[in-house]
Amino acid sequence: MSPAAPLRQHKELVRFIKYWLGGGLYLLIGYGTFAIGYSIFHWGWFPAKVLADAIGWTANYLAQRFWAFSDRKHLSEMDHATRYIAIESIGFVLDYLIIWGLKSVGITPYIGFILSAGFFTIWSWFWYKYWVFPEKKKPLA
Repeated sequence: MSPAAPLRQHKELVRFIKYWLGGGLYLLIGYGTFAIGYSIFHWGWFPAKVLADAIGWTANYLAQRFWAFSDRKHLSEMDHATRYIAIESIGFVLDYLIIWGLKSVGITPYIGFILSAGFFTIWSWFWYKYWVFPEKKKPLA
């Protein structure tokens, strides 16, 4: 193991913690927005979730881009944002299918929201790390 390996591992652990906290920001803001729309305003789960995602994804993007992955700036802001929107669009469909499926078998959307968030914690980490906010490729020697 090279002397730099423990430092890289520490840096990735710190990055993952920042990523996880950024996702927690999405969860708190999104879940709160969902609860207000669904339980207080009595919207259907779908419109409440759409609003929750719009607000939560914005907060999450800002946390990921400018905090967790702030050292990865070799792509343009438009490239990062486009990649983020692309992967979150796929995630959007999967997320709603998970919550719809769980609701159709009698599981409340509140629990579905949390279960889906758990799945997307892992899903998004790999997509963000390797595609949305990738490391700059080192030139071959």
